[in-house]
Amino acid sequence: MAQQDVNAERVQAMLRESARVKQELADQSAGTIARAASLVVDAFRAGGKVLLFGNGGSAADAQHLAAEWTGRLRGERRGLPAIALTANTSELTALGNDYGFDRIFARLIEAHGSPGDVAIALSTSGNSPNVLAGVAEARTRGLRTIGLSGRHGGKLATAVELALLVPSDDTPRIQESHIAIGHVLAELVESALFPRRV
Repeated sequence: MAQQDVNAERVQAMLRESARVKQELADQSAGTIARAASLVVDAFRAGGKVLLFGNGGSAADAQHLAAEWTGRLRGERRGLPAIALTANTSELTALGNDYGFDRIFARLIEAHGSPGDVAIALSTSGNSPNVLAGVAEARTRGLRTIGLSGRHGGKLATAVELALLVPSDDTPRIQESHIAIGHVLAELVESALFPRRV
């Protein structure tokens, strides 16, 4: 079999697995995702904000999802206050240097979080120490907490108020589903807050 044919089969297998994971996620977690959207809607309606954070690919996902609220997903509307705590390299390196990498998100939650805000933590394993420390700080300060993780959720699953667990152990498939969850959350929030514009 030619290499191109082998690669085409691999492409099909990966895309089919990604679709299967999302279908299982839809079957298992639609209600939990809808509840998470309600937490975000309540926070925005009360004048609060959303703080998102994670490491590596999850840091990029946090920035992507924050941009869906500060920008727009579907219709034209006012910007919504969402902050990716991973976006400012000067903050991250200063805090890592002064307090240790495990404390970066906790310190940023301390700086930016207020009671009633929503903290959205992303970790494919659910066991990243700095993400868990950020969630602990958020809960101490009265923020609502949502966690996005993989199949079992690790320690994050029990640390947050709502755990959105992707039914996979494969990091790429988990991260693809995290973006899908984020887009669903953004669309539900927009339709609740700006019903004529979506």
